Amino acid sequence: MIIPAYNEEATVGPVVDAARKVDSVAEVLVVSDGSTDRTAEVARRHGARVIELPRNSGKAAAMRAGLLSATWGVVLFLDADLIGLRPEHIARLLDPVLTGRADVSIGVMRHGRPVTDLAQVVAPFLSGMRAGRTEVFEPLRDLGEAGWGAEVALTLWAREHKMRVVEVRVEGVTQRMKEEKVGLAKGFMARLRMYWDIVRVVPKSERARR
Repeated sequence: MIIPAYNEEATVGPVVDAARKVDSVAEVLVVSDGSTDRTAEVARRHGARVIELPRNSGKAAAMRAGLLSATWGVVLFLDADLIGLRPEHIARLLDPVLTGRADVSIGVMRHGRPVTDLAQVVAPFLSGMRAGRTEVFEPLRDLGEAGWGAEVALTLWAREHKMRVVEVRVEGVTQRMKEEKVGLAKGFMARLRMYWDIVRVVPKSERARR
């Protein structure tokens, strides 16, 4: 399991704890993306293996670093800012892939908070909770600068290769919004950068399909 994290000391610990209680999870790997807080320290204290990137390079780079260090046949990515995540949620995300019923499973939050529920109803393809065999995440090897567009690129890759994708409802889970982490102004700017990353990666992915 891979958890990309940037300044998530407040939430990364419980996410690691939930993952380590799942029998089918061999290892929890946290990639601290140039964090300036105690993210790496907290993750280690909760039992994760930690990779520390020297500078903040964006979510795609952190996901890529984790993937390159993974030695497992099945990979599950989780966001470090999830709240209310339980071991049974993780087991449900992994089950369709482990049993061969799907190539990719994507977690969709429900009954957590209205704001995060709505975001996932509108755009479930942006979910950071997704499992699959290592080859499912092949686009990450060339997406070091895609930032927050990684999930979109992975969704387009799965569609292009006609992979079997299932959405798994993750009940009672929400996540900290950018505005809650860094304030309204900085959070708004961070959200704009996220949307820009998404817009940038779609044309690249569409060109790759032609």
